[in-house]
Amino acid sequence: MRVALVVLLAAALAAFTYLRLEGLGARGWIPMVCRAIAWAALGLLILNVSCPAPGTVQRPLVLLDGSLSFGAPGGQWPLARDSALKLGEVRLFGDERSGGDTVPDRGRSLLGPALTAAAASDRPLIVVSDGEVEDAMDLPPEVLGRAGVRVFPRDTQPDRIVSSVTGPSRVTAGDSIVLEAEVQLVGGAPAENARLEVFSGAKRVGGQTVRMQQSGGRARIALSSSEVGPGDHVLRIKLAGSDAEPRTDTRLHLVTVAPTPGVVLLASPGDWDSRFLYRALRDVAQLPVRGFVRIEGERWRSMTDLKPVPAERVRQAARQADLLIVKGDAGSLTQGTTARGIWRWPTGGKGQGSIQGDWYISASDVSPVAGALLGQPVDSFPPASGLAPIVPSAGDWVALTAQLGRRGAARPAVFGRDAGRVRTATVVVDGLWRWAFRGGASEQSYRAWVAATASWLLGGADSARGLARTVRPVVTSGRPLVFEWSGSGPARSLAVTWSDGDAPRADTLRFDGSGRATVWLSPGEYRYRLEGGGGGTVAVEEYSEELLPRAVVLTTRDARVSRPAGRSAARDWLWLFAIAALAFAGEWLARRRLGLR
Repeated sequence: MRVALVVLLAAALAAFTYLRLEGLGARGWIPMVCRAIAWAALGLLILNVSCPAPGTVQRPLVLLDGSLSFGAPGGQWPLARDSALKLGEVRLFGDERSGGDTVPDRGRSLLGPALTAAAASDRPLIVVSDGEVEDAMDLPPEVLGRAGVRVFPRDTQPDRIVSSVTGPSRVTAGDSIVLEAEVQLVGGAPAENARLEVFSGAKRVGGQTVRMQQSGGRARIALSSSEVGPGDHVLRIKLAGSDAEPRTDTRLHLVTVAPTPGVVLLASPGDWDSRFLYRALRDVAQLPVRGFVRIEGERWRSMTDLKPVPAERVRQAARQADLLIVKGDAGSLTQGTTARGIWRWPTGGKGQGSIQGDWYISASDVSPVAGALLGQPVDSFPPASGLAPIVPSAGDWVALTAQLGRRGAARPAVFGRDAGRVRTATVVVDGLWRWAFRGGASEQSYRAWVAATASWLLGGADSARGLARTVRPVVTSGRPLVFEWSGSGPARSLAVTWSDGDAPRADTLRFDGSGRATVWLSPGEYRYRLEGGGGGTVAVEEYSEELLPRAVVLTTRDARVSRPAGRSAARDWLWLFAIAALAFAGEWLARRRLGLR
């Protein structure tokens, strides 16, 4: 319609010009036709009219699932890979890594990021997967609808799986290492009793028979730390025998056997605050906890079983602890400590006297432990029973303040400071045990506050670990090791040397804005040394949750949204430019023949 209007308007204007304005009559029909053609062509170019045309066929973009589940027993990886290569240009998806290998080695099945990025192009999309996509429920329907799906589901095989192993990350020399293991049965595996063996290197250090039920079983394995010796050890918990997937039969657990416990609590004398604090620390701390209480005279007892403990043993534990907590006055037993965190409770016994009364607590939002009490009605929790008149030093942060009877000025109740290598926290109130005793929100807040304070105190520089430490020292196959900056000042790139029994390999940890760096390693055990000193042991398991059968959440289908037909625009027609030029030239020649300008 627009083309016809442009042609009619151009013809009408040309006729009006030559027949009415210039009055040439029949003599002007040649230049009039040339002008009509030229103006019509020019009008079509200005409006840039278009018409349907066969669309250009682009090669589809194929998103191929590169997760480990595709290569598990019963998986159809070769067939799926060959099919994807025939369908179009292949890109692997699964985890945060870019690029891809020729084998399925991704530790996750995340389709969303890759699909969203691919949907920005005009190319047809095809997803090739085993259907076990982790984030299928989070995919936008309009984005998923653009893609065709080809599903190659795996045939689940009978298998026994060591699905989890939990245990302490650090124990004191002479203590037992207690591991909790869970074995699952999948694919119709028979419910027969299984045997779990624990190895440190090539040495067998323990074992336990697992009594299996219909879906699996659990086992508790206790072994002596003297069997493995001091230092870092990667324990291998392995199912005896063989089955369809050996990668799910072995799990790794890293444990450090230290000469002294990580957290030492000295209570002199014992009271309700020390009892509830000790109980909370045992529940929330990641390190082993030892408590010693002075009940009568100068005699010390273990807070675990109240057995007598020599004062020299208490002194050694206090000196070598990572976190030293002193409730009351422990005298000279704390002198010479190398702890990087010191938590003082100066009230009680021969310690600092306190002002008795109902001290109602309020939380500050500017301390390192403020997150533990965020949103909690701290001022409605049971009040403290006393407060020592101790004033924090300049530069200290204040986590809790207290008011006597809800009146008068608020006084510091809990404060602390970061003095380089050593971090300290001080609690000058008595009666916080009432929070835990009451239960409910106050108990949870008490535990969260204890955990946050202990974590902050242990977050100081650790010369044994260096300027960075691992968030998790053992990760599953296909997942990265994450290092967290623990040095002073902003995070910077850090040289690291890896050793796994072969020649050492140099690398660099590059930290992001949050102070974290990721490293992707193949399954194995590794020792690392950091620039400036410090190091440790890490491990990557062959096990992955991707190897466990999961529900198939995708189905084979074609894309619901068809690709729009192509169109051809006037400005793409070179011949239209030529017609306009020739018509203008013809009009000029005709007018010259008629003696016109």
